Amino acid sequence: MRSTTQLSITLPKEMAKAVREKVATGGYASESEVIRDGLRTLLERDAVVEQWLRTEVVPTIREHERNPGRLYSSDEIRAELKTRRKARAKQR
Repeated sequence: MRSTTQLSITLPKEMAKAVREKVATGGYASESEVIRDGLRTLLERDAVVEQWLRTEVVPTIREHERNPGRLYSSDEIRAELKTRRKARAKQR
């Protein structure tokens, strides 16, 4: 039983050229390897984003729902950033 499935894909000319160049320069043995590596990278990125959403974004939203007064306005954030930049500039 095969552990792979053959697919036919269509790429814009620029992407197809980039895939061929990766193989031609020796970075990959085949065009399929380039595509597999790109897909693995995409899946890893998606997993990182999913983890960030679960561990950072969702808890922050839930905290805001429990206590909306604890968040800062955009004006407050800008003022704080401005203060920090000035402090750093003085340290130099």
